[in-house]
Amino acid sequence: MPQRRLISVFDRLLQQHGPQHWWPGETPFEVMIGAILTQNTAWTNVERAIANLKQAGCLEPQCLLDTPFEQVADWLRPSGYFNIKTRRVRDYCAWYLEQGGYPRLRRRRTHTLRQALLAVHGIGPETADDILLYAFNRPVFVIDAYTRRLFARLGLIAGDEPYDTLRLAVEASLPTDVQLYNEYHALIVNHAKDHCKPKPRCDNCRLRRGCGGVGE
Repeated sequence: MPQRRLISVFDRLLQQHGPQHWWPGETPFEVMIGAILTQNTAWTNVERAIANLKQAGCLEPQCLLDTPFEQVADWLRPSGYFNIKTRRVRDYCAWYLEQGGYPRLRRRRTHTLRQALLAVHGIGPETADDILLYAFNRPVFVIDAYTRRLFARLGLIAGDEPYDTLRLAVEASLPTDVQLYNEYHALIVNHAKDHCKPKPRCDNCRLRRGCGGVGE
């Protein structure tokens, strides 16, 4: 994957959208819960669920474990699949506390921490990498559906490669820089929502030249 092309795409996205300052969350733990809740739903729905937790004073791992399942599920209802997500959130909280919480987890090397996250029920590669990048500030590039769509239309990838194949290819082609990975992923998400939709809106898109998605 050509580094010059990747950096050019980043520069044009930054010119179009400006700095994103992602991930929206006040604490690392809030970022972690947001990463779990955003599976298969829009971020606006996650914000409503997190607002419920904050209003209840229960955006803490022990509180989420001590509170009856049905009550937590009701708070998380706006995020969709709320019973499944309640189980995943509680499984994560139990693991998180067993591991000693943020102070101990942040001491682990990135690869070791990633493997530990992937072993938690309900945590897949994308969720684990969201947590690593945005909560632990590790240089891990997040591959999501938006990234696949954009890079495939630009001819950088086929689009059906395995998750880790794409992640490692991007990381090998970019400087190892947490802030760069953070901004790049956030810009892709913003651009995909505004322009690079399943049916693209190509007007005023700074990536239009050389994009295979024009006219789809």
